[in-house]
Amino acid sequence: MKTLSDIPFELDLVSIAKTVHVEPDSPDGRTLAELIETARRMARPKALYTEAFIDAKGAETVTVDGITFTSRMLRANLEPIERVFPFIATCGHEMDTADLPAGDFLVEFWWDAIKAVLLGTAIRHLNEHLKHRYALGRTASMSPGSGDVDVWPIEQQAELFALLGDVKGQIGVELTESFLMKPNKTVSGICFATEVDFHSCQVCRRKDCPSRGAPFDPHLWDQHQHG
Repeated sequence: MKTLSDIPFELDLVSIAKTVHVEPDSPDGRTLAELIETARRMARPKALYTEAFIDAKGAETVTVDGITFTSRMLRANLEPIERVFPFIATCGHEMDTADLPAGDFLVEFWWDAIKAVLLGTAIRHLNEHLKHRYALGRTASMSPGSGDVDVWPIEQQAELFALLGDVKGQIGVELTESFLMKPNKTVSGICFATEVDFHSCQVCRRKDCPSRGAPFDPHLWDQHQHG
């Protein structure tokens, strides 16, 4: 397992204020600026990954280093692939230790937006690291629970964590009984080299999703449903 813990980051007040619809020079903007300063002092975005190889492929399964994942879409995406990079990227558990005003939902919303920026930084840093270290070209990734419920069930987080070992000890990320991750601004998945663009959002029918990164693709969805 390899950890990336010295990830540089920038927190831009104007950009974050725009995201949360706050005027930077307003009272709310000044509160947001104070939160950003706090985050700059305490944030430690991180990532964990490993280079792994596929042992076997079934009709709807892929076995990676002895751990079997069940997902028709994952199996299809990894058809020509032998090497993968299971990963977890996070805003950093330190962000959950902040002393925020109790019950102030607006401040909690702003803090979450800051955490989202840190997570995005961790993901980009990890992707660049993988491309540089392993001479990868175009890459794609899939995450348990991303896309419609049966694309890759979120319960398979357990297998992914098992593959990556002591995740909490290495980067402070915990898996809950409902298979969500703490901190909440954390993403896990399997990254792989590809010649075809793929995004889990393409097979997600959820409407008005604020995190959508690609439009729904009905043709790809139909392929997933019927194999």
